[in-house]
Amino acid sequence: MPREKGGAVDASRSKRADARRNEQTLLDAAAAVFVASGVEAPVRDIAAKAGVGMGTIYRHFPTRADLIIAVYRHQVDACAEAGPELLATSATPHAALSRWINLFVDFLVTKHGLAAVLQSGDAGFDTLHAYFLDRLLPVCTRLLDAAAASGEIRSRLGAYELMRGVGNLCIGADSDPAYDARRLVETLVAGLLR
Repeated sequence: MPREKGGAVDASRSKRADARRNEQTLLDAAAAVFVASGVEAPVRDIAAKAGVGMGTIYRHFPTRADLIIAVYRHQVDACAEAGPELLATSATPHAALSRWINLFVDFLVTKHGLAAVLQSGDAGFDTLHAYFLDRLLPVCTRLLDAAAASGEIRSRLGAYELMRGVGNLCIGADSDPAYDARRLVETLVAGLLR
């Protein structure tokens, strides 16, 4: 229900909240469709998954590039926001790190076609890698520092090295059913233990 402000209903706040919820629904639907069908999936599939008309998608995201960028940023944000929560709720900092790395792996292996799109020359994609690093490196650093401070892991490995190593282990995981990137990443994270 809209709140009153000075005798008038403040509908703009509830509308903004509704618009944010709608946008989140669209981003979640687009992410699910991208995982299943790649970033070139038809917009009608995304609209159907979100339960909206195609016009609603184009109102929020006028171009496919706008939608891809928004989904990518949304998923990076979700991964970044999970770190502190996992650190607060996991039995140990290493357990939090392991769980976060699993989320990071999920993020990496579900980007069907994104690498090619990111190399397309569209200026909108240029800032995504910096955004990825700016949001995720501090989270990984915090998790590594907490695990090192607890004495669970060796402290020689930096967040960038770990994330890069995990990323390299995930290359090809989406196209080769015989390759189990998650098992290799688990081995890497277990190898951090003292």
